[in-house]
Amino acid sequence: MFKTKITELFGTKYPIVVGTMMHLSRAEMVAAASNSGALGVMASAIFPTKEEFRREVKKLKGMTDKPFAVNLNLFPAMRPIDNREYLEVIFDEGIKIVETSGHKAPEEFAGDLKNHGVTLVHKCVGVRYALKAQSIGADAVTVVGYENGGATGTLDITTLCLVPRVVDALKVPVIGGGGVADGRGFLALLALGAQGVIMGTPFLVAEECPIHPKLKQVLINATELDTMVVMRSIQNSHRVWINEAAKKVAELEKQQAGLPEIIKAAGGDKAQRMFQEGNLQAGVISCGQGVGLVEKVRPMKDIIEGIVHQAEELRQKLAIL
Repeated sequence: MFKTKITELFGTKYPIVVGTMMHLSRAEMVAAASNSGALGVMASAIFPTKEEFRREVKKLKGMTDKPFAVNLNLFPAMRPIDNREYLEVIFDEGIKIVETSGHKAPEEFAGDLKNHGVTLVHKCVGVRYALKAQSIGADAVTVVGYENGGATGTLDITTLCLVPRVVDALKVPVIGGGGVADGRGFLALLALGAQGVIMGTPFLVAEECPIHPKLKQVLINATELDTMVVMRSIQNSHRVWINEAAKKVAELEKQQAGLPEIIKAAGGDKAQRMFQEGNLQAGVISCGQGVGLVEKVRPMKDIIEGIVHQAEELRQKLAIL
C-alpha cells in the first residue's frame, strides 16, 4: 500500500514524514511516529549540548528499531548552534537519515554526510533551493507550501503549485507538504508527483505529543482561519496559531524591532510554558492551515493509519470514475 521511492529510500512502511517540531520531537514522539510506519524526525536543536543530544539519541534507539531521522537546524537562533557537534553524535551513533532545514543548502556538511553513508534530505520552499540541494548531493528534497505550519519562506507559493514544479525540476524524489492533514491531502500530494508527504499539524494532537491537553483542545477547535505568519521581517517567516504571543511578535515587527527582540518574544522558553503548563497565551506554536481538519486526540498510530486508509479508499473510488 503506497510503496514509493521514499519508502524504499527510508525503509518505512508508509511514505509519511512526521515533521520536526521544536521542543516536541524528542525520543517518545519520534519513536511513536517510526513505530507507526512513518519516518519520525528528532529535532537536534532542542538539546543545548551534544551530551544531552547523545543521551536522547540512545534513548530513542532503545524505543524503536524502525528508521528515524535527525534534523539539523540552519535557521537563525538566539543560541548559536554548532551543527558539527551534532554531526559528531550522528556519526558515532550510526544515524542513517539526516534532514536539514533553513535558509541555505548544507554545503558544508554534505560531503561528510555522504562519506558516512548518511541519507541526506534537505527541506526548502522553492525550485531554485531544491535544485541547489540536489546539486550538492541530497538524496531527496522536501518542499512545503505557504499553508505549512512552521517555516514558510518568503515566496508564498501554495503547495498545489509548488510541489509539481519541484517534481518536474528534480531527478531525486520529492517529499511534499503544507496544509496536509488527512488522507485526501496525502493522496493529492502523491497525485502531484511527490514520492512522500510531510505532515506536522495533525500530530500536535497525538496522544504522544507532549503538549498540554488544554492546548490540544484549542487546536481541535481551531479552523483554517486561526493561523498567521510572523517573523517575516527577519527573513524567518513562520506560520503559527493565533494567540496573544503571536500578535505580540507581529506588533514588534510593525515597530521594526530587531532580530534579538523578535526572537526573544517568540522564544522557546515561553513556548515550553505553554506546552507544559497550559498557559495558552505564553508562547507561539507552529501550526498549519490544515488545523481546521484536526478533529480529536488519538494515538499516533491511529492518526497515521487513518490517513493511509482514507487515502486508499479514495484511490479506489477514483479508479472507477
